[in-house]
Amino acid sequence: MLRKLVKTSLFAATAAVALWPAVHAVPAAAQEGDNIGITIGWVPPDITGVFKTATDFFELAAEDANKNGFDVKILTKSPTSPTAFAEQVSIIEDMIQRKVDLIAVSPAEVATVKPALVRAREAGIPVLVVNLLEPIEGVDVSSYIGFDNTQGGEVSAYSVVDYFGGPGVLGEGEKVDIAPGTYLDLKFWEDLAAGLSPEEKAQIKARGAIIEGVAGGFFSTARLNGFRKVLEQFPGIEIVGGTCAGDWNREKGTRCAEDILQANSGNLDFIWAASNEMGLGAMLVAGSQDRLETAQDGATIGDAKVAIFTNDVTPESVDRIAEGKIIAETTHGFADWGWFGTKFAVELACGIDVPATFDIRPRTVYEANARNFYPEPKLEPIDWKSIRENCKKAG
Repeated sequence: MLRKLVKTSLFAATAAVALWPAVHAVPAAAQEGDNIGITIGWVPPDITGVFKTATDFFELAAEDANKNGFDVKILTKSPTSPTAFAEQVSIIEDMIQRKVDLIAVSPAEVATVKPALVRAREAGIPVLVVNLLEPIEGVDVSSYIGFDNTQGGEVSAYSVVDYFGGPGVLGEGEKVDIAPGTYLDLKFWEDLAAGLSPEEKAQIKARGAIIEGVAGGFFSTARLNGFRKVLEQFPGIEIVGGTCAGDWNREKGTRCAEDILQANSGNLDFIWAASNEMGLGAMLVAGSQDRLETAQDGATIGDAKVAIFTNDVTPESVDRIAEGKIIAETTHGFADWGWFGTKFAVELACGIDVPATFDIRPRTVYEANARNFYPEPKLEPIDWKSIRENCKKAG
């Protein structure tokens, strides 16, 4: 069923952004055979790239629910940019006024949205936070769906280490045999690195540059800290210059990459971008200047070509990984956000307990495993009939 939904409805969420339907009143009580109406307010910080993928799967799960006794509506609205913090607060306030059944939010910045989320809870509206596992102090959040952003940066750093000579599945270093479907998560990489002596770590050499998200922001800082934490163990990997802030935006990431490549006309081996919108921009710039190192080229130290590493994983970036144009990317599970986001939201509206946290372990996506993620991600089916039978919400 999921395969059919993905093929027929992957772009349904685009319409949900343009339209802002009213929340309709529902009957006083659900009767046998009645569909149960549930309205989910979904407030991402952006509606392109990774958040479009998440939105698509919020919609797909809603369509699945609506075939099994529900009438789920996803009201999606985002600010004009990921740095329009006040706009996201206003959208949450509007959701409260509309009396949606649940608000799902991916905060553009945690501190900014916190007061609005408190007001949502005071209004009796459950709150679901995605893109985050770290608890928001002072907010009664019903469930967190996300990943540890610091771990996301760590996994990306280990991919760089692997490519430039460390053990693993990339580059020219020691190759490790792995079973199909193995999670190349932080534990996988830490276990490999534990077998390296200080001398072996020092022999892994490369020079790279960093494109971060919003400078000083929670998410960017966490990913940077994780990336640097790992590279501190590998003194032969050098980061040149300061980080360039791309604000999670492809156009700004492109400009960062242009500046980085201009400042390093040779002897630059990689660029790590902390999100794939910025990473895709860097890939395009390097390609246009004939400086893109592909997986087929293999790792070469000290020449003018650069390998691209990034974080997120969307259908678009998976295509580029499969082509070898992005060496590796750390997945953050955007399909999972939407699929399980709708599931948990419906369960909460029905008075059914949900996990306090749902951890999407960051893990490496590369040429050989790219198609495990898109166009048909492996997501477990949702037992909507059981949820419908146990739902305490009025229809």
